[in-house]
Amino acid sequence: MAPPMSADAFLDALRSEGVTVVEVGDWREHNRNHKGPWGPVHGVMIHHTATLGTAHTARICRDGRPGLPGPLCHGVIAKDGTVHLVGHGRANHAGAGDDDVLRAVIAEKALPPDDEANTDGNRHFYGFECENLGDGEDPWPEVQLEAVEKVAAAVCRHHGWTERSVIGHREWQPGKVDPRGFTMAWLRGRVRDRLK
Repeated sequence: MAPPMSADAFLDALRSEGVTVVEVGDWREHNRNHKGPWGPVHGVMIHHTATLGTAHTARICRDGRPGLPGPLCHGVIAKDGTVHLVGHGRANHAGAGDDDVLRAVIAEKALPPDDEANTDGNRHFYGFECENLGDGEDPWPEVQLEAVEKVAAAVCRHHGWTERSVIGHREWQPGKVDPRGFTMAWLRGRVRDRLK
């Protein structure tokens, strides 16, 4: 069981991995902790935003949308590879997911099918939203994919996790398709190589 990183440690971990970071407003104190605990943390969850435009995307991820208050993640990974930090603490990104998947992440084993939504994921995962329409056609620039790899590796490196602690939203919650445009096996391979 791992306690979440402090805001300073989170920022340091990202920068140490070579991530270009933009700090958005009061991100260090912006969270949903009043709705429940954050931690212990067990992994990193990757999403796509289904939006275009970095400023617009970061604003939505920070402030939320009707029916879902922000922050909607901890960091927004822009097309240019910049990571915009919008929150620290509990964030509305993972939702309810499969307890069998969580057990596999904790054990760092192959993931089972996500066929139920019975466990609070917002408590247990760092979340990164990637600026992409998620339609299978919107491109993923290499600089953005490298940033996805770096943020996942940074969090794993800090906690001593392997690449098996990196999952996609679609692997956690039935009915989700994100991130669309690359496979999580491919991403985990890149994270594994970076951690060596």
